[in-house]
Amino acid sequence: MIKRTLYFGTPAFLHTKYEQLIIEKEGEDKRSIPIEDIGFIIIDNERISLSKTVMAKLLDNNAAVVITNSKHIPAGLMLPLEANTLQQERFSTQIDAALPLKKRLWQQTVRAKIRNQSLVLQKKGADTANIEALAARRYWKLLFTSIEFKRRPSGDPPNNLLNYGYAVMRAVIARSLIGAGLLPLIGIHHKNRYNAYPLADDIMEPFRPFVDELVHELVSEGEHYEIGTEEKQDLLELPQKTVNMNGERSPLMIAASHTAVSLYKCFSQENDTIQFPEPWT
Repeated sequence: MIKRTLYFGTPAFLHTKYEQLIIEKEGEDKRSIPIEDIGFIIIDNERISLSKTVMAKLLDNNAAVVITNSKHIPAGLMLPLEANTLQQERFSTQIDAALPLKKRLWQQTVRAKIRNQSLVLQKKGADTANIEALAARRYWKLLFTSIEFKRRPSGDPPNNLLNYGYAVMRAVIARSLIGAGLLPLIGIHHKNRYNAYPLADDIMEPFRPFVDELVHELVSEGEHYEIGTEEKQDLLELPQKTVNMNGERSPLMIAASHTAVSLYKCFSQENDTIQFPEPWT
């Protein structure tokens, strides 16, 4: 089932009744949404009120709650501690994974990212000959041909759009990992004492080109260099983006769950390959 992404950028009062999320806004009719249908909630206004009961029920249904900062960029993420009935067993399997296995899984992840970068460029009509050797050095120049662009988180637009999209994607991947019974804080490559989600940062690498493709589309329209309501709406639809998962069309959110499960099977030695989606062509 495709879960919904809810964005709250104006004052609102959120509460629950009969397993429904009740949304009340001044001057608008009261709305209700089944909590089980919600995958993500984005809180982007300081005058949004919600109770502990709301938070608990969202987490019980494996929903992710994202909080933005004063610049309206996602800054915090709340996830359930228990979203899989075999969680303790799976934690142990992940923790016990040997270093050679982690290195192999990271190599697969990097190759999948490069493959997806190449496929995105092919969709844009770029020459992708020898892209693997040039991936890091020329990818951005091949993608954004109409502007002078350097990828830096604090750099000029459309870096801001990429930052926002990557934050959304990070939440998608972290939620999927939790749902598969894995610990996002134990990575296969990324290690940082100040990073609570290194595994999410590892596994989202092949998913970054999906963000890049969407941002390219926004920039190509010529009017989308700042993060406004329209841009947020487009970027928040990333979880529903159609991708290619094992030759079939799939919403990105569902594909991310398949990727997380396949990663666990690698840790448990049921399989030796992580399954990553590709752009739908």
